[in-house]
Amino acid sequence: MHKSLKSLSLTLLNTDYVQLDHRWNYDNVVSPFSRLYYIDAGNAKIYHSGQEFELRPGYLYLVPSYTYGRYKCDHYLNQYHITFLEKIGDGLSIYNLKAFNYEVKATELDIVNFKRLLEINPNRGLFNPDPKVYDNHPTIISFEERNEEMNSADFLETQGILLSLFSRFITDKNIIPNNDSLTTKKITESVQFIHENLQQTLTVDLLASKSHLNVDYYSRAFKKLFGIRPISYIQIKRIERAQLLLTSTTETIPDIANKTGISNLSYFTRLFKKITGKNPGEFRRHQWRM
Repeated sequence: MHKSLKSLSLTLLNTDYVQLDHRWNYDNVVSPFSRLYYIDAGNAKIYHSGQEFELRPGYLYLVPSYTYGRYKCDHYLNQYHITFLEKIGDGLSIYNLKAFNYEVKATELDIVNFKRLLEINPNRGLFNPDPKVYDNHPTIISFEERNEEMNSADFLETQGILLSLFSRFITDKNIIPNNDSLTTKKITESVQFIHENLQQTLTVDLLASKSHLNVDYYSRAFKKLFGIRPISYIQIKRIERAQLLLTSTTETIPDIANKTGISNLSYFTRLFKKITGKNPGEFRRHQWRM
């Protein structure tokens, strides 16, 4: 039941305590990392995952990666926040497998954990409250290097706290049905193959063949599980990978296109804009101040 969770990896990017005001109003925020908030005082609103959340003191909030969001604060908001990367195995996201609550009542332990994480990870705050911008930190790599520089005890404690806080939101409801269906297992394995080979040529014929299923049957079964056709899923995951590379590296856009399996730069740009609403260069400029 919990096999997939054993390979869950969380990577800390930022943690801080901030006091925000009416200037904390941002639209079209789509980040390649997740956010956790503990609201200490004040109020604000976040829109994501098709829902509106009123940020209330005494509550925890999760904003998943690659989720379109809007932020609005009319007066003031005091919050502890954490940004982090998450993945399972070689790139699969836990959000593809499990359903989550996005608002939970904070416990005393949660508050202690937020404060302790900040204590053992000093100077890891954002230099700009805009969810789209990290001033003076050009890449995610710099944050990962900070993690490598931590002593062993603080590193392990950080991982434990992240997992503890993250666990407060996960449910036992599976996005992919948790059954013994051979077809479901084959489709799930093919999704893992997609994530591990985004830079390669991927076709429905190839995926169906590896799953030992008829092409039409594979495509229908895939859509039943994920709600979209395999090709659309591959396109979305390739652009998500491109978003991460655009924000975590200084590689050129053509190189990033190749690394996501789209060698035609013109097509890559069109597809990127279709999915994100921005071309790759615009996305990079809005995510980071280089």
